[in-house]
Amino acid sequence: MKARILAATLALFSLSGATARAQANGTRPAPAPQRPIPSLQPPQAGFTWPQHQTLTFTVDWRVFTAGTAVFHLDQQPNGPLRITATADSIGAVNMLFPVVDGFQAGLDTRTGCSTGFNKQIQEGRRKIASDLAFDYQHGKQTQNERNLVKGTATHKEANIPACVTDSLSAIFYTQSQPLVTGQTVYFPLADSMRTVTVGMKVEGREEIKTPAGTFQTVKVQATADEGVVKNRGSIWIWYTDDARHLPVQFQARLFWGTITFHLQSVEFK
Repeated sequence: MKARILAATLALFSLSGATARAQANGTRPAPAPQRPIPSLQPPQAGFTWPQHQTLTFTVDWRVFTAGTAVFHLDQQPNGPLRITATADSIGAVNMLFPVVDGFQAGLDTRTGCSTGFNKQIQEGRRKIASDLAFDYQHGKQTQNERNLVKGTATHKEANIPACVTDSLSAIFYTQSQPLVTGQTVYFPLADSMRTVTVGMKVEGREEIKTPAGTFQTVKVQATADEGVVKNRGSIWIWYTDDARHLPVQFQARLFWGTITFHLQSVEFK
């Protein structure tokens, strides 16, 4: 369970993964009042992502180092920002519940829209491959998912607004927005064949010490109108307090404990 939530946290707060598990356990999140779905705002003028970047994090659960998480960002000329993330359990957690998960997403650097989201889940005996595609012209999202253990497959379709983000690219989309203390950035996120309004609330400035160095940051809390994250815990991201808004720390406080991602290194190649 610990390592599985590690992977769920990696995919921003993977509301979709957590919701599916809650439903499988016979529980459902309490319904919440729905705010109108906001429009996704494009990146700030002049904001650019690096052509190549690798962010490596250690993942701690209570007093234990439970795993590692690595984000790769690659951008080709006139193409989307390709984001790849991996989560691996290590040490005692790996012996109890091995995890090797991979996530891929695309982000249109002009509009901020997600171009798709894929994941490969290997958690204990559970092995799932899922592809989520967005057809903005027709306002549709399509999910094809395969259970690699049972040999079964599902196909789902649902409506989406003119532009959405996904649970991985949302982390880096937020970089491109003004992060002003006391203000909240709202955007639509495609989650488990629904569109969820996510708010990134800027709580204030804070100095953060990580293995990669000490950073002046803005502390941002992720909120949602619905989903397990709203009802079961809280999530924060610390972005550098400069034009880059580099994510240097994540923290998820859930009902069973706290997971913290500490930036280990940054590479630009």
